[in-house]
Amino acid sequence: MDFAAPPPPTQTSKTKALILSALVHIVLIGALFFGVQWKSQAPSSVEVEVWRAAPPPVARTEPVPEVKPEPKPEPKPEPVPKVEPAPVKPDIAIKEVKKKEEPKKPEPKPEPKPKPEPKPEPKPPDFKKELASEQKQLDQQKAVEAAREQAQAEADRMARLKAEQASSARARGLADYINKLKGKIRGNIVLPANVQGNPEAVFIVTQLPTGEVLPPVRIQKSSGNPQLDAAIERAILKSSPLPKPDQPELFQRVLELKYRPLDE
Repeated sequence: MDFAAPPPPTQTSKTKALILSALVHIVLIGALFFGVQWKSQAPSSVEVEVWRAAPPPVARTEPVPEVKPEPKPEPKPEPVPKVEPAPVKPDIAIKEVKKKEEPKKPEPKPEPKPKPEPKPEPKPPDFKKELASEQKQLDQQKAVEAAREQAQAEADRMARLKAEQASSARARGLADYINKLKGKIRGNIVLPANVQGNPEAVFIVTQLPTGEVLPPVRIQKSSGNPQLDAAIERAILKSSPLPKPDQPELFQRVLELKYRPLDE
């Protein structure tokens, strides 16, 4: 058997199928909505009337008169015998004895009030005396300031004088110390024969507190003559230990020695 293939769906059939599907969904949604609304509504209230049966009739009875007992006669009170109070002895010492009236003291006479002393009239201020007193105070202050300034000036002058004296003493001591060093070095130098003029050579020397020279001796400025520079260096090393200064505070670990062969 041959089975023919079904024809392909057209555009119209597709549209109808979509419309039917949409209607079915809308109907289902409406049914669900109304069902939920019906269940969520509160039930209507029901009124109920309750009737109670009337109570049975009560038989009326006439009131019975009350019988009051006869009052008993009250017993008469027995007479109480009278008791006479005991006689009280009069307090003769208090009632019969009368105090003698004391004679009235004469009232003291009021002392006469002292008359207020007359207040002295205030004297008018003496402006001349006040001005003189103020001027005197100003003069005293000026005198004190002048004395202070004079004392400060004198102290400054003395300090400068002491500083100058110390500086000059240091300079003299340093000059003497350098002359001692040069004198000892000059005594140990052997000058070469080809020295011309009076050239200056400068050496840096390091020494111990004992005066011993620590090699090497560095040349800072040459004299221009290598033989003269070598002779001065040998003389410095030969002069170890170097002489000490007269003032210990002038000692210097590193010395700068200037040497000229023709200087004394």
